[in-house]
Amino acid sequence: MPGKLIETYQVRVYMNARELGLTQAEAAYVAQFSERSGQRIESGDYQPNRGKVRAWRTSADPLAEVWESELEPMLRAQPKLKPMTLFEYLQTKYPGKYPQVLRTLQRRVATWKALHGSAPEVMFELRHEPGRLGFSDFTELKGIEITLNGQPFEHLIYHYRLGYSGWQYAQIIQGGESFIALSEGLQNALFACGGAPKQHRTDSLSAAYRNLGGVRNKPLTRLYDDLCHHYRMQPTRNNTSIAHENGSIESPHGHLKNRIEQALLLRGSYEFSSIAEYQALINQAVDRLNAQHTEKIEAEKAYLQPLPQGRVADYEILTARVSCHSTIDVRCVLYTVPARLIGRQLELHLYHDRIVGYLHRQQVVELPRIRTSGTGKRRARCINYRHVAEGLRRKPRAFLYCTWQQDLLPNEQWQHLWQQMKTQFDLDTAAVLMVESLYIAAADDKESQVAEY
Repeated sequence: MPGKLIETYQVRVYMNARELGLTQAEAAYVAQFSERSGQRIESGDYQPNRGKVRAWRTSADPLAEVWESELEPMLRAQPKLKPMTLFEYLQTKYPGKYPQVLRTLQRRVATWKALHGSAPEVMFELRHEPGRLGFSDFTELKGIEITLNGQPFEHLIYHYRLGYSGWQYAQIIQGGESFIALSEGLQNALFACGGAPKQHRTDSLSAAYRNLGGVRNKPLTRLYDDLCHHYRMQPTRNNTSIAHENGSIESPHGHLKNRIEQALLLRGSYEFSSIAEYQALINQAVDRLNAQHTEKIEAEKAYLQPLPQGRVADYEILTARVSCHSTIDVRCVLYTVPARLIGRQLELHLYHDRIVGYLHRQQVVELPRIRTSGTGKRRARCINYRHVAEGLRRKPRAFLYCTWQQDLLPNEQWQHLWQQMKTQFDLDTAAVLMVESLYIAAADDKESQVAEY
């Protein structure tokens, strides 16, 4: 039925309803138009087809002389031209003639591109099936400096998410996007969730794919391939430099980081006494996000694959012999170990945040993993006075000339004490007092109490 006949029919229905005693609002509802239209009908002001598109101009076209002859041909030749570029072209070629046409140009170019320009990329809404896909990625808190005991803490956050339910897991990672970090984070996430999806999606992480220049289909690293095979997951990845293909994890990065930032602001400090305290804050943020999808999470867990009994090794294995200085050298970092291990060859398991040493399959030492930082700095030291306190006690003068002297002092309080001792006693006596103090602190595990005494 033509539009005009429809409106005539609606008016007739409205008038009939009014004759039957219905109110204006009731009659307008029956006729399927607004109460205001009913008021216009009864006052005689009603105009059919009021919303009809106007096909004529009410003012002269300010671009009539140049649009079809100059500007439109320029757009056809270079569709990426912007309205400001065309406006500046007019100002240069016709000084003073087109002073206020920028808004007109913007509307005209937008309309032209909608009718004749190239179509933008279509973003398709994807359907996630329960238990099918899990996502992994690393992110960082930009603009926020977390400190541990007053020292800047460089780290990333490993982030895992199930595509269907949105269940999330996040973990602090030290040392960059390594396979060790990916392996530990992913396996912790799978065991925290209680099952594995059928597919695991990442971007082109160097921890998972070998970066061969110019190769479109980058091969998996052997370790990552073994990891996915162990959990019966098919490894997949999004195309290089197309982040929206991994949108199911990229977008939640923002929500997670916003939660963490708000929790930090509420806490009133970015300072933490330990990594565990910082991780607890992140866990609370993740738990609140997961609480929003409880029903879908429980539904998806029923579709996840059961987990194997054991884990894939999430560490790198090296060997090192303990030197006569009671030290080992690992990745350009010098570590002290207990002196009783001098001369022994240790098997070292390198995690992203720690090193565990074994002798004949028995764990004998655990060290914090240190990385070199700073421009031009290639080596670092991790010295623990507890490892060599007994040896120093036998040779207290060695403390005076040891290259690690400052590293042997646990903190600024001890460093200040050493400066005091050197001014109050001769060097030999000061060394004896300091070494004896370190020995007692190590033997009784009372570092702060001895320093205060």
